[in-house]
Amino acid sequence: MANIKFIIRDMNAKTEQTVYVTSRFGRNEKLMYATPLKVKPSLWDEKRERVKNTGYCSYREEVNGALNAIDALIKSFMAQVAMSESEVLSKDSLKNLLDVHFGKKRMQAKDFHSYFEEFIRSCETRTNPKRGGQTLSYKTMREYARTHYYILEYEKKRGIKLDFNNINQSFMNDFIAFLQEQNLSTNTIGHKIVCIKALMRSANENDLTSNMKFQFFKGISEQSDNIALSEEELDSLARFDFSSNPRLERVRDLFLVGCWTGLRFSDFTSIRKENILDGMITITQHKTDASVVIPVHPVFKAIWDKYEGILPSNISNQKFNDYIKEVCKIVGINSRVLKSITRGGKKQTTVYEKWQLVSSHTARRSFATNLYKSGFPAVSIMQITGHRTESAFLKYIKVTKEEHAKMLMKHWQKKGNLLKVI
Repeated sequence: MANIKFIIRDMNAKTEQTVYVTSRFGRNEKLMYATPLKVKPSLWDEKRERVKNTGYCSYREEVNGALNAIDALIKSFMAQVAMSESEVLSKDSLKNLLDVHFGKKRMQAKDFHSYFEEFIRSCETRTNPKRGGQTLSYKTMREYARTHYYILEYEKKRGIKLDFNNINQSFMNDFIAFLQEQNLSTNTIGHKIVCIKALMRSANENDLTSNMKFQFFKGISEQSDNIALSEEELDSLARFDFSSNPRLERVRDLFLVGCWTGLRFSDFTSIRKENILDGMITITQHKTDASVVIPVHPVFKAIWDKYEGILPSNISNQKFNDYIKEVCKIVGINSRVLKSITRGGKKQTTVYEKWQLVSSHTARRSFATNLYKSGFPAVSIMQITGHRTESAFLKYIKVTKEEHAKMLMKHWQKKGNLLKVI
């Protein structure tokens, strides 16, 4: 199999340079293909062939995500060629694949697999009407690419070749069994089902097949045992003195911003002075393109004033997740938490210390959970979190049965019901 690498040709240059994908075929034949991606050489990790993990590069995740997508595309193509009796992997065939991927050529899909590949490539230009016409995210493209990879592996394992007419309930049952053999979690398998249904729906819309059996595929999922931090734990975070460690202090402060705004990482790291007026934060969310209005909480106000209206946002989500775990461990957020997940069709339960499970999204979940526990109406919280149904919202927040009982007790005390004697 050909060796794939990503390189920058001039590592001594001061300006942004083109990222090339290279592959050698035999001793004398080599492809060096210029991608549209550009990176400063000082930010390029030659060993990892990706942008360095540094807070000084604001576009690291986007570029690395695009490189990962290209890598997944090529590996999927190689796997398909390896299974084919008529196709040969060559410099020209790989160049043609990349030309189609980057829009220099257009390939007419003829069968299930070629259409799947075109469907993956079109993620870069296909829009989501539910998100105001925004193009699909890299994560969506990656999920389609992974689904196609597992389908190719499934074909190898079962010794079959799928086409549009094979996509029926019998296939889906066996494909789920195969994915369980790969030790994938229930929710990961559920994502694969969603991807196949989306592909088949698109193929039907483009008159490539009349097979509608995919409509009867049932999704599978399980509720994640994610965590939320209580207001007492948030107070402990806010009071802890991190002045001797500015790196952790900045991450702690950003996390608290998320906890008291209910915004996602991409949004609470994007708050600017123009988003705040008359004690209200108004911001258009990156993920949904929906506008939300949130009152300024005293904790947010203190942090905002501390940084003079310029929050320390130059950090990747990955690094943030690493550092906030370090923060919570130091503060002592270490209560025992059981986390269960179904993997390979079997339920697995692991004991963690709470700090191990904290991430950027814990801030948003903590916001919603603490507000709900305080008695604030769920329908009003949903206006900020963006949940469309109360059932979905109630699954999202983390309130135990004991906490629900305590909420009822407080309600009775407030109403004076406990004083009534029959």
